[in-house]
Amino acid sequence: MNKIIIFSTCILLFACKPKVEKIKPTFSPISESVYASGVLKSKNQYQAFATVGGIIDELLVEEGDTVKKGDAILTIANEAQRLNKENAELSANFAEIGANQGKINEAKQMVILARIKMQNDSSLFSRQSTLWQQQIGSKVELEQRELAYQNSKTAYLSSIVHYNDLKRQLVLNSAQSKKNFQIISKMASDFTLRSEINGKIYQLPKSKGELVGAQTILAVIGDAQKFYLEMQVDEMDILKIKKGLKVMVVMDSYKGRVFEALVTKIDPIMNERSKTFTVEAEFIELPKLLYPNITLEANIVIQTKKNVMLLPRNYLLNDSFVIKANGDKVAVKTGLRDYQKIEILSGINADDELIKPIQ
Repeated sequence: MNKIIIFSTCILLFACKPKVEKIKPTFSPISESVYASGVLKSKNQYQAFATVGGIIDELLVEEGDTVKKGDAILTIANEAQRLNKENAELSANFAEIGANQGKINEAKQMVILARIKMQNDSSLFSRQSTLWQQQIGSKVELEQRELAYQNSKTAYLSSIVHYNDLKRQLVLNSAQSKKNFQIISKMASDFTLRSEINGKIYQLPKSKGELVGAQTILAVIGDAQKFYLEMQVDEMDILKIKKGLKVMVVMDSYKGRVFEALVTKIDPIMNERSKTFTVEAEFIELPKLLYPNITLEANIVIQTKKNVMLLPRNYLLNDSFVIKANGDKVAVKTGLRDYQKIEILSGINADDELIKPIQ
């Protein structure tokens, strides 16, 4: 009876002994990469703001519509501004040079008449001077002719000054009125929101009749066909990132698929709050359908090696030591690593059998 109990106990002890996991190194490619999360952005995507306050009078487009640069998106009502523009236009038309050509012609005619009178008085003075030299006539008549000539000469010169001043004044009034009309028109145009790019209306957060103020977001507009990745990279990894590196991208919108992209831009300033840098990338082959602000996860590939000795990372202690099947603890030199595997450069060979350390 005692023998049976002892035998059963041995069986139980043997069954309870933990199974030791053993493996040998494998050979396959490995890539070192930096993880980054981010969102999808439309090329040239921007938020259109109101520069004036008022009530939205009319929405001229709908979300999803494509627009060209300069197309009107919505208008903001402002009756006073419309009247100011009409008043400025009336003033500009009134001050137009063509509308005042009659005044210019009249002043020019006065110059002509003054010149004719001056010439006539000059002739009479010259004739009286000749007669006086012949001792014909009186000195009073000579002085009267000279005075008449001087007066007509002064009047002629004054008419020229008046003519030139009138032209300058009319030109100035016309230019000022036109400039004022342009200013008022520009202010009036601020009440019409227009697209700055050829693109697509992705969002219209306000409705007709809503009151908006300066710096209110009225629309989100971006390119309809071109997209890029906006990723956040931790400050610890940013020095590894360079333009042209390959990016492997996954999105919840395309589950089970991996897309390739290339790094195109690295913002040179860190976000102090998140301690990350913004890195941009563009798809090598664009997915068929995309929308702005789709979330994504990415691995930026730093370098890749083919056919290297690899071990699962959980078979190493502190990524520096391994335990052989005989229990020996051996230091190894490591190379590239990803989230699951690590490259072994030296310390063991391909035939070494290793056991998984107890963590």
